[in-house]
Amino acid sequence: MTATDHALELVVAAARAASDKLAQQIVAFDVSDQLAITDAFVLASATNDRQVKSIVDEIEDKLREIGAKPIRREGERDGRWVLIDYGEIVVHVQHEEERQFYALERLWRDCPTIELPADVVSHER
Repeated sequence: MTATDHALELVVAAARAASDKLAQQIVAFDVSDQLAITDAFVLASATNDRQVKSIVDEIEDKLREIGAKPIRREGERDGRWVLIDYGEIVVHVQHEEERQFYALERLWRDCPTIELPADVVSHER
């Protein structure tokens, strides 16, 4: 099983939105073989809580423009790790310290990465 075309469309839109708000370490995984509940994860980092919120807002705006609405959102109050669940994809926007500590890439390293378009730039400080 692999991620659906619609899930891949959402992944690209979320990754582009994160890139537009200068997110760091943007990566996507096809988790469809490992999880029955979603097809893909998008991970992105930010250097501070305000940037986490800005990235989350941009992702929600861009996905809303293509007709996607989140099923749920968690962690927004703290601004350190926000999870946005769209059903087919789950987006994790983390403060860089949480990203290093929880190391989600290590958990999902056996899953194939989803190649992102060239205009998706992971900004480094």
